[in-house]
Amino acid sequence: MTILNEADYKQAFADFDALLARMGDDSQLQNQARTLAEALQRYEQTTMSFPKPTTLTGMIEWKMYEMKLKQKDLAQLLGVETSRVSEVLNGKRRITLDLAKRLHEKLGIDGNFILERA
Repeated sequence: MTILNEADYKQAFADFDALLARMGDDSQLQNQARTLAEALQRYEQTTMSFPKPTTLTGMIEWKMYEMKLKQKDLAQLLGVETSRVSEVLNGKRRITLDLAKRLHEKLGIDGNFILERA
């Protein structure tokens, strides 16, 4: 399925919602829902752009979303305590040089972005 415009997108989304409401264990309806979800995702990726975060905290949260990480997962990835991640995200702790390096290496956040906003 290909979604070509906003009207197609809205219709596909409504169809997807209707399928979710009635699909249960029906594998045929599940496959239809999957096909619609993939088409919706392709359309969103090619036509909808979300503004990039302008703060370091926002960028970290964006990367967490992209990588499907919770705070505890991020802490493990960065090799720090979960409480430290929480403090950084809540603005209670500043980024150290070591943590800045880890954010760059593990999350792929541009080093200049980190330095300008730390």
